[in-house]
Amino acid sequence: MTIRTRFAPSPTGYMHVGNVRAALFPWLLARQQGGDFILRIEDTDQARYVEGATDLVLETLDWLGLDWNEGPQKGGKYGPYFQTERRDIYKKWAEKLIDKGLAYADPYTAEQVQGFREEARALKKPFLYRNHRPESPPAWDGSQPLRLKVVEPKRYTWNDPVMGELSAGEEVLDDFILIKADGLPTYNFAHIVDDFEMGVTHVIRGLEYISSIPRYLSLYEALEIEPPVLACLPHIMAPDGKKKLGKRDGAKSVTDYRTDGILPEAMLNFLASMGWNDGTEQEIFSRDELIEKFRLERVQRSGARFDEQRLLWLNGQWIRKLSLDDLYTRVEKYWPETAHAANDASRRAILSLVQDRLKTLAELPLLTSYFFSEPTPDWAMIDSNKQLKKLSRNEHVELLSAAHAAIQHSEFSTEALQATLNQLLESTGQKPGILFSLIRFALTWAPFSPGLPETMATLGRERVLSRIQLAIDAA
Repeated sequence: MTIRTRFAPSPTGYMHVGNVRAALFPWLLARQQGGDFILRIEDTDQARYVEGATDLVLETLDWLGLDWNEGPQKGGKYGPYFQTERRDIYKKWAEKLIDKGLAYADPYTAEQVQGFREEARALKKPFLYRNHRPESPPAWDGSQPLRLKVVEPKRYTWNDPVMGELSAGEEVLDDFILIKADGLPTYNFAHIVDDFEMGVTHVIRGLEYISSIPRYLSLYEALEIEPPVLACLPHIMAPDGKKKLGKRDGAKSVTDYRTDGILPEAMLNFLASMGWNDGTEQEIFSRDELIEKFRLERVQRSGARFDEQRLLWLNGQWIRKLSLDDLYTRVEKYWPETAHAANDASRRAILSLVQDRLKTLAELPLLTSYFFSEPTPDWAMIDSNKQLKKLSRNEHVELLSAAHAAIQHSEFSTEALQATLNQLLESTGQKPGILFSLIRFALTWAPFSPGLPETMATLGRERVLSRIQLAIDAA
């Protein structure tokens, strides 16, 4: 059997991390098994449709390298791949159910159905539409909703590769809507028809669908379709682990993370490890390693906590793994404006200095702007430093004056400067955390910078001495 999986997003907004993980896991399974990964756009909810959302889906998947075998921009023999273009297919399957006496037109108004709900609430009973099923429904002409007729409610049992063996009784089965009054199918109907027509063998989606699976199984049975493997992924939880991750918890669009300088390798690594591990202590996984090691059976049942700090850590690890040429290409749009006047060789040299300190590409201006323009002294930074604020301003100035005198006689290679700084430690009797931090602030006035001798060698003798003197004058 050829494994065929799919990702079927609704174009109703931005792609968040939960959406992308719902694409990543079926993509990994398909690639591991040499199967096919299908992209299908479920755009039947026209009330929530957002212009441009489909393009955002395609752009996000392309950025992450989650290529699809069939779907928009690719085509395929099972198209169309937009649900709004498949109305005739749904109508054909609906008519099969009508002919078998397993679907009927819903004659009630929304107000009447609401009345049934209130009646059930007053009697303290669950509302089931099948208890109000019309005895003689009209012929379905497409102007009314079409409902499935659950003839013999029963208990269903199924095996979820992630959640294990599950079951639900007849109390959860009801006559749900297949096709709405606007002629478009509901998700409950369309995805089952589409998955069958497209030969999907494994459906992998979020845990929020698990309560609906008994309904899906009743429809599979009515349509005489063998269900595919149905797997539900645990929720991505808010950082406190107490609820499902939402916008209020800081969850951003994946494209925002891209703009913020997160690498696609880090995002894939991060999402794959939320709710899955290979049973080892390994934390850094390449795309190929994920494909090789991924197993549905190793997806955990409990929710995976969203930890943005871990994403930043992973991103820093991946930045360090890049070659300088690769990183130079990726940071092109992140350089500070003042860097554009510098030549490529200078920018490459500076990038090599800060590569090990970057957590995101967007941090590049913070870590490099002082190489391209003169920073303004800000003694408040020194006064807020835990170690430096213990010294008086006179002591600060004395140390900087000693540094100025020592450095002006030093060669300006990294090795020679390191030796000069070591000698300065001995002559002043200060700790590296105090002396070197003070000099670093005087040179950069930035919270972070690369190694001090490397920074000094790159700035050059004239700028180093003038900046130290400027700091002294501003004290």
